[in-house]
Amino acid sequence: MAFELPNDFRCPISLEIMSDPVILQSGHTFDRVSIQRWIDSGNRTCPITKLPLSENPSLIPNHALRSLISNFAHVSPKESRPRTQQEHSQSQSQSQSQSQSQSQALISTLISRSSTNASRLESLTRLVRLTKRDSSIRRKVTESGAVRAVLDCVDSGNQVLQEKSLSLLLNLSLEDDNKVGLVADGVVRRIVAVLRVGSPDCKAVAATLLTSLAVVEVNKATIGSYPDAISALVSLLREGNDRERKESATALYALCSFPDNRKRVVDCGSVAILVEAADSGLERAVEVLGLLVKCRGGREEMSKVSGFVEVLVNVLRNGSLKGIQYSLFILNCLCCFSREIVDEVKREGVVDLCFSLEDYESEKIRRNATNLVHTLLGVQ
Repeated sequence: MAFELPNDFRCPISLEIMSDPVILQSGHTFDRVSIQRWIDSGNRTCPITKLPLSENPSLIPNHALRSLISNFAHVSPKESRPRTQQEHSQSQSQSQSQSQSQSQALISTLISRSSTNASRLESLTRLVRLTKRDSSIRRKVTESGAVRAVLDCVDSGNQVLQEKSLSLLLNLSLEDDNKVGLVADGVVRRIVAVLRVGSPDCKAVAATLLTSLAVVEVNKATIGSYPDAISALVSLLREGNDRERKESATALYALCSFPDNRKRVVDCGSVAILVEAADSGLERAVEVLGLLVKCRGGREEMSKVSGFVEVLVNVLRNGSLKGIQYSLFILNCLCCFSREIVDEVKREGVVDLCFSLEDYESEKIRRNATNLVHTLLGVQ
């Protein structure tokens, strides 16, 4: 009797059975060799979700999946020889056909007024799994008009339904064609409500969903101008757990790439909160500050925060390449803004630090270090 190993056992990058599965911070699993090659090539986005990763992404061993693959392969003689390209194509075609038929039944259950919460939860759970990797099913869900039913689940007050529906909306937002449509359908209002009163897991997913939607320029303006959207993210950054704070900072970074949003973020009292987060080791906060320093209000608020220069100097000494790059840029902007900050930066020994950084491989770090030295020494 022949067995077929499930497609979930295959690395999304190499399409081969994983020998050392690891979990990326996006939640997706890859074979260690393949994802490490992806990271070493300079990529800092998840290959599946396209959402940003940290400068040095951690790879967590997926012991459970590794055990499953090992046990399954032990009784799977068909995998004793590599599959031909034709066999692999046939398997993919059959799998896609099955997924399409399954998705239609699940969508029907989801939108049916007679469905129970239990059946909706089952449909959401399976649709989350199907839409994670299949763009055709993501399009099918949106084209079927099921988004309204998903939004109703977000509004249901049922924590489990809410989390699954947010996860499905996040998957749907991976399609660029869906991003504007989801905002038009009213998803931002639901996200803001969840950021205010949802469970910790729901809040984290909601912030990630905002990041995904903000990839589209018009959505950055729409989200930024929506009442309480930015203030809800700032509150989450101040009060949330580690995951919530990281996701809220990432969403703020995405929104602040749109210049009009920077003043809005500053006006919500975010600067002192971001500095505190940066001091605690959240380097994404430094990146957000690197965008806020471009507006006058941001520079004014940063100059008022006691110990901010010391925080940035600590990042210069101990931070990642990205953190160093942004810290140099922020310091240069602040030194151009305030003579008092110039004196403080000099006292912290930043000139010598910059000289040591001018030999770095990163061109951006070398350039930012040189610019800061010129500013500090009065060279035009």
